[in-house]
Amino acid sequence: MDVIRILLAIILPPVGVFLQVGIGLHFWLNILLTLLGYIPGIIHAIWVILRK
Repeated sequence: MDVIRILLAIILPPVGVFLQVGIGLHFWLNILLTLLGYIPGIIHAIWVILRK
């Protein structure tokens, strides 16, 4: 399942974070990072997924 989340995090970072933690602080932070720059959103999403 982590492989699917990581692939989604590369394509659409907020979706990968949503599947991992739901709607919360990390989800909204990832949306903000993705809007500010796509790469920071990807890095944050992968960090959230691998952190568990």
